[in-house]
Amino acid sequence: MPSRRDLIRMTDEEVAAFLAEPHTMAVATRGPGDDIHLVAMWYGFVGTEVAFWTYSKSQKMLNLQRTGTLTALVEAGETYDTLRGVELVADAEIITDTAKVYEIGSSIYGRYGGVAQSEAARAAFLSSAPKRYGVIIHPRKVVSWDHRKLGGVY
Repeated sequence: MPSRRDLIRMTDEEVAAFLAEPHTMAVATRGPGDDIHLVAMWYGFVGTEVAFWTYSKSQKMLNLQRTGTLTALVEAGETYDTLRGVELVADAEIITDTAKVYEIGSSIYGRYGGVAQSEAARAAFLSSAPKRYGVIIHPRKVVSWDHRKLGGVY
């Protein structure tokens, strides 16, 4: 008989479909005093890889430059029987090329900015690209769960 853990694990396709939805991602990095620095981020994609951007002098970027690793959590659900999530334990590829950072920002804007926004709003959102770095997430470990697979039985 499969374990509960096996029952709720998402397939690779389910993970990809879940991440394609516009959720907020919690990004955890390790600070200089070994404390965890945890922030909520919107994210986009470079190809099929999850990516985000942040100001080049932000604490999370300083932490990533020092350690090169992060853990990200994307989750959804309001009740126990609807909880879904994906944890990515990952290496961080830091992108400093402004054109690629702009590409990441464009992906994020496309997911969260909405088509109803004006071109001026898009331009304003992307105008900070020269002050930002991008981060492409390269997972070493993926943990997922979808409690809806339990069919209400716990």
